[in-house]
Amino acid sequence: MRLGYTLIYVPDVTATVAFYESAFGLRRRFVHESGLYAEMETGETALSFAGETMAQMNGLAIRPNNLRDLPAGIEICLVTDSPEDAYERALGAGALAVKAVEAKPWGQQVGYVRDLNGCLVEICSPVHP
Repeated sequence: MRLGYTLIYVPDVTATVAFYESAFGLRRRFVHESGLYAEMETGETALSFAGETMAQMNGLAIRPNNLRDLPAGIEICLVTDSPEDAYERALGAGALAVKAVEAKPWGQQVGYVRDLNGCLVEICSPVHP
């Protein structure tokens, strides 16, 4: 078993892809012509977005992500050698500040924002054993 991709249902796939490009510097790997599915280039495992209508098409009931609600009990973790710069870039692109980058006892730098859909995004440095 291996993790193939993470998929987040969003109201607007095109806007979400544009936001992740602007806020986090990710590149789109694939966007379906329907605009209902996209993948971001993140290394071996893709970060994917699907339109909320895709959940319905697949017979799934979901609680939509929303900036007005508390974030869901999951987070996207993006690793960078410059978390402070990445945090500021995300804020400049419209991400909502949750917690500024701070040093953790294990030596990692970690900060949190919410994306345009209300999803929690951790921006952190690599963990060095």
